[in-house]
Amino acid sequence: MLSDQEISAGKMSGASAGELAAVLRWYVDMGVDIAVGADPRDHFAESAAKADRAPAPESAPATAVATQDPSAPRTGRTAPRLASAPPAPIRAAPTQGAIAPEEALAEARQLAAQAQTIEALIAAMESFEGCVLKRGASHLAFAESGAGAKIMIVGDVPGAEDDREGRVLCGRTGLFLDKMLKSIGLDRTGLHLVNFVPWRPPGARPPTPPELALCGVFVQRYIELARPALVVALGDLPTRNLLGSREPIPRTRGKWFELAVQGSQNVPAMAMFHPDYLLKSPTAKRYAWADLRALKKALSEHGLA
Repeated sequence: MLSDQEISAGKMSGASAGELAAVLRWYVDMGVDIAVGADPRDHFAESAAKADRAPAPESAPATAVATQDPSAPRTGRTAPRLASAPPAPIRAAPTQGAIAPEEALAEARQLAAQAQTIEALIAAMESFEGCVLKRGASHLAFAESGAGAKIMIVGDVPGAEDDREGRVLCGRTGLFLDKMLKSIGLDRTGLHLVNFVPWRPPGARPPTPPELALCGVFVQRYIELARPALVVALGDLPTRNLLGSREPIPRTRGKWFELAVQGSQNVPAMAMFHPDYLLKSPTAKRYAWADLRALKKALSEHGLA
């Protein structure tokens, strides 16, 4: 919420309170989440001025070397050099509350294994502090499911609106996904919708391999608990990290995989373009339509249509 001072400043510049709030929201989405002061400061100019005011450094002391008087008798031995002590190593200060990746992964596996319901799994993720992505995210945006859902759709990372609302595949991307689903008689209220990465990375950066491994633990456990009859992976990230593909999504879209599920039979899974990609690349929509028709056929064959 904006302060009176900020609102007054906005009025002076011709910006409304809503516009100022939108700018602040954009800063947060881009990863700028620290306020450094109410007034702008030129830190470069301040550093230069401080350097000008600093006293001139004293001349460096001569190297401490023992010399020999020329008039003194020579002994044939060189005078010893007095070596200074080596500088102490600089140690980085430990990050407060940081957990080693191996420990975080082990904790995630333990929490996931203990969860016996989807609700318990989500509650465990809400309390889990082992993933650094959680510290910069606004909300957990992991999963939404309808009663008796048998089809599971897996996205990649939360979008800006997902992060703000704590939902999965919402906003403009979600509206387009809804249209795609409607074209083959599906509705999100009867599906499992899951983000492979449940916390939005700061500045929308790509997740690191350790972060992906950790998030994959929770996704795998969700699949074990939900027991879907069919899975759709949207985009490159879930296709690689969930289905194990090593080819880019343009070469894997439309293909079927066998997803191994612990304690259950393998689940058929298809790779498709992510709706966000289709919005940016309209020419790829024809491939998406072909994939949707193949998905509809598979649903009929499995008695899910």
